[in-house]
Amino acid sequence: MKLDPFYLIVDSAQWIERLVPLGVKLVQLRIKDRNEEDIRHQIRVARAVCSAHACQLIVNDYWQLAIEEACDFIHLGQEDLAEADLAAIRAAGLKLGVSTHDEAELAKALAAEPDYVALGPIYPTILKKMKWAPQGLERLSWWRERVHPLPLVAIGGLNTERIEGVFAHGADSAAVVTDITLNADPEGRTREWIRKTEAWR
Repeated sequence: MKLDPFYLIVDSAQWIERLVPLGVKLVQLRIKDRNEEDIRHQIRVARAVCSAHACQLIVNDYWQLAIEEACDFIHLGQEDLAEADLAAIRAAGLKLGVSTHDEAELAKALAAEPDYVALGPIYPTILKKMKWAPQGLERLSWWRERVHPLPLVAIGGLNTERIEGVFAHGADSAAVVTDITLNADPEGRTREWIRKTEAWR
């Protein structure tokens, strides 16, 4: 399986409606602290937009809703991985991505037979409080060896100036959140990400 080198992560279908038409081909919908009805609605909107623009939608956490809404890709953090019904996810035909931060988590992720593995944070991140120090590029190279031949996603503190480094150290895809969503010009920054990842597409 090949992932697009530019992996956008956003917290609402509104962001997907705004940015996916610019040429985004891989996006994760990561919603926190909303009721089920709202999340279901946002998944439906996101799925419709992504379908219209040939973009791969990955739903974060809500694997039951992803199955019910006929999505085809789910991403789980470690806590969600421990609680998810992996057999049901596989039976529904969903692909699976898993977050990892240390070797114990990597072992758990690989045991779940995922379709890709994410490592983070590569650099300091303002997205959320992390108990892990930044992993750095050398650790990314080591993860590359451990997860081969699965795709490896780098996440945490990435911007367009750091793209080349993560790909040079073994990442297949670079995930980005705040470099776009907190940018004064999210559309312009999205176009820049698409342009600067073209060499790996």
